[in-house]
Amino acid sequence: MSFSNKKDWSTIHQERSLRYYTPVLASFSWLYALAQGLRYAAYGLGILKKKKLPGLVVSVGNITVGGTGKTPAVALLSKWAVSRNIKVCIISRGYGGNYKSPVLEVSDGRQVLADSRLAGDEPVLLAEKVPGCPVVLSKKRYLAGMHARRKFASELFIIDDGFQHMQLERDLNLVLMDAASPFGNGHLLPRGPLREPLAQLKRADAFILTRYKEKPGNGTRAFLKERYPGIPVFCAEHVPHKLVFPHPGRIESPKTLNEKRVVAFAGIGNPQLFKETLLSLGAHVVAFRGYKDHYAYDWHDPDCLVRLKRTTGAQFIVTTEKDWMRIGRFWPDGSEIAYLCIQFSFLPGQEGVFGMIENAFGKK
Repeated sequence: MSFSNKKDWSTIHQERSLRYYTPVLASFSWLYALAQGLRYAAYGLGILKKKKLPGLVVSVGNITVGGTGKTPAVALLSKWAVSRNIKVCIISRGYGGNYKSPVLEVSDGRQVLADSRLAGDEPVLLAEKVPGCPVVLSKKRYLAGMHARRKFASELFIIDDGFQHMQLERDLNLVLMDAASPFGNGHLLPRGPLREPLAQLKRADAFILTRYKEKPGNGTRAFLKERYPGIPVFCAEHVPHKLVFPHPGRIESPKTLNEKRVVAFAGIGNPQLFKETLLSLGAHVVAFRGYKDHYAYDWHDPDCLVRLKRTTGAQFIVTTEKDWMRIGRFWPDGSEIAYLCIQFSFLPGQEGVFGMIENAFGKK
């Protein structure tokens, strides 16, 4: 299902003016808010119980749907832990995977043991990017953590997309948000992108503003410091790192795209951000296809994209690293495609998150 020729959710979630469909979406948002309120109350009253893992638990999450860069942030924190000889494990629900077992090992820290069909694209990508760090999935993150504790003696558990997973106690809640548009139109799902009311940001231990260098979020930073004065705010950016051509097996600089005619596609939380990244590299995006997040590609999609490249006279077909995890097995060997790797990094002087983890780890 392509959203390229019609309004997609990322666009709707930025709209502040009323549309013909606004009352319908607003009614569902009200029901969503009611369900969330009942959930908070159930945990507050002890009706729903929390579980605790034997180690330090760090959640990397957000308050909106998609587009904040959780996966590269998890990769950076995990690599840092591995470099410190900390026995770290990434635990996740594995959204988009079709595994049925209570627990699935995506990586044992030495090799990748599952593909994206089974585990979902993000866990497989993390398993490939962070050698030395096991990646374990479970619909119940507690089971994934206990499996990692028993088998790998894990002492630091990083939860990918864990802010809303209240069943598991955590020592640090790191909340990521896009510096330029942290809350979209400010409404709850489905009218807006918020997964929780903004008041729930009080549960955070630190805020991380992403893409800060590209679109300075001084207003967002000032808002957070005023509304939540006791919670530190760190700034980070997403930097195009390398351009990988998987079939020829070569790696080039992202600068290769400068002044090149490109057909691009992405099935991520906010596809438009990927297009903007390509434009910032000087690429001429002659055609762009945006798909829903975690879109399940099949063999028809490469065929359509290759034809589009031919008809537009494009020089490259380019996608994201996450999309390659899903479409790679369908891509014909004789047709060239590249995926752009993005690196998450804190701005100079903004690396205090690592100190927070070290301090929390020392108190265990």
